[in-house]
Amino acid sequence: MAKKKLIWYPNAMYHVTSRGNRRSNIFKEEEDYLVYLENLKEALEYYKNIYEVISYTLMTNHVHLQIKTKDKHIWYLISRINKSYARNFNNKYNYVGHLFQSRYNAEIIEKDEYVLEASRYIHLNPVRAKMVEKPEDYRWSSYSMYIGKEEEKLIHNEIILSYFKGNRDLYKQYVESVL
Repeated sequence: MAKKKLIWYPNAMYHVTSRGNRRSNIFKEEEDYLVYLENLKEALEYYKNIYEVISYTLMTNHVHLQIKTKDKHIWYLISRINKSYARNFNNKYNYVGHLFQSRYNAEIIEKDEYVLEASRYIHLNPVRAKMVEKPEDYRWSSYSMYIGKEEEKLIHNEIILSYFKGNRDLYKQYVESVL
């Protein structure tokens, strides 16, 4: 059965997930995470000023991205990232076939509450998976950038932080209040 067509309109925001085929790991070593982030950076540069990454977390067998589009469907960005990453991964590990389970999953974010909840969910994913005790301890996430512990790269946190009047401590309290 074909996948339901994804709703898209200019300035839409999505919570995107890409999972490894059969839930297999898509990151085996540190270099793999770095390559994925480089692919993300390259794709954002290729589609200059068309997409904004709001938050992200790279887990061992899947990826979470919160992305705002401007005037081009999300498919273009995710397709470019995943194809490039899969090609690199398969070459590196001498694999054939699909790296990702399916094209990707994307939920449209239309309500303010979900804008914040998606960001919190994404940032808490490594904690809930018991990979770390605190979200700031997970290296492959944008959370440390949000709370000011790491230099910001790739992300546009203005949308999320605007709900907290730019106060990073309030955002940290919001995220960690459910732990």
